[in-house]
Amino acid sequence: MRLTTLPTLLGLLLLPGLTLAANKTVYGLNEYARLSEIDIEIAAKLDTGAKTASLSARDIKHFKRDGESWVRFYLASDSKHVHPIERPLARVSKIKRRADDLDPDDDNRYSSRPVISLDICMGESLRTIEVNLTDRSAFQYPLLIGSEALKRFDALVDPSLKYAAGKPGCASVAQNAE
Repeated sequence: MRLTTLPTLLGLLLLPGLTLAANKTVYGLNEYARLSEIDIEIAAKLDTGAKTASLSARDIKHFKRDGESWVRFYLASDSKHVHPIERPLARVSKIKRRADDLDPDDDNRYSSRPVISLDICMGESLRTIEVNLTDRSAFQYPLLIGSEALKRFDALVDPSLKYAAGKPGCASVAQNAE
């Protein structure tokens, strides 16, 4: 009697976790992402070890428009987009530098990056997420999607999969999932 009770109790304890997982979308380690406002589809790396999302950008300039802070940049990964992209500045983030990026003569262990809000579509989900701008041209994927954005997508990441969500096919209105 005792041997059958223990597995039953363990199963009941795991049931809420399985129910939560059933409501999430499974994405692969890499996914196609459509940046709606920029009208481009790019490959993204989903990284649960990174907190923030990063987009490959170059020639990043801050400026004022109607008293508000804005940022102008070019995509560092796409030669087709030769026109600058302008977006309101959401904030400036401090990103901890990697060990191989540290200058031994410099005490600054953080870099400042501009952050913008973007509507990003993966699979059938369109969400507004914050993305910091930095030159990622040395990396294979121009867009890194970190854990904060993955929460907004209700994502489960299976690193054995690639492009599990398929090509982006979203409706036109992004959700600000909290």
